[in-house]
Amino acid sequence: MSRKKLRLSKEQAMVLEETFKEHNTLNPKQKQALAKQLNLMPRQVEVWFQNRRARTKLKQTEVDCEYLKRCCENLTEENRRLQKEVQELRALKLSPQLYMHMNPPTTLTMCPSCERVAVSSASSSSSATMPSAPPPANHNPLGPTIQRPVPVNPWAAMSFQHRARP
Repeated sequence: MSRKKLRLSKEQAMVLEETFKEHNTLNPKQKQALAKQLNLMPRQVEVWFQNRRARTKLKQTEVDCEYLKRCCENLTEENRRLQKEVQELRALKLSPQLYMHMNPPTTLTMCPSCERVAVSSASSSSSATMPSAPPPANHNPLGPTIQRPVPVNPWAAMSFQHRARP
């Protein structure tokens, strides 16, 4: 025995949709009342809600899948870019002619009381003070100095500059 598919009127479909927006599941009393209001069997209302939840879940899965595809594409592109950057950095590291043109290393000396920096290079024996704010009134030029390495990595320089001062 074959069953004929239930065809809902526009009004019935609209009421079911509005009810679904409010509650995507119904308790037995709600199901009975809705079935009576729409002149349907409670089982028909139950099956409609099950099918509607399945369609909602399928749509959400499709949306999630598209989102994940875009994320994957973005990550793949970022990975390619980073791999290219790594190759370029390795090429720079392996090319000794780059280092032949560089100046000799420089040592910076910083006064702890005023944080003025003195620069001394291996090629010159004199120390030149870099221009900065004038020293405070209680500055002791004979006080101890702290030698700190000069970071070569630009990111290291940024983190060094943003440290809180005591």
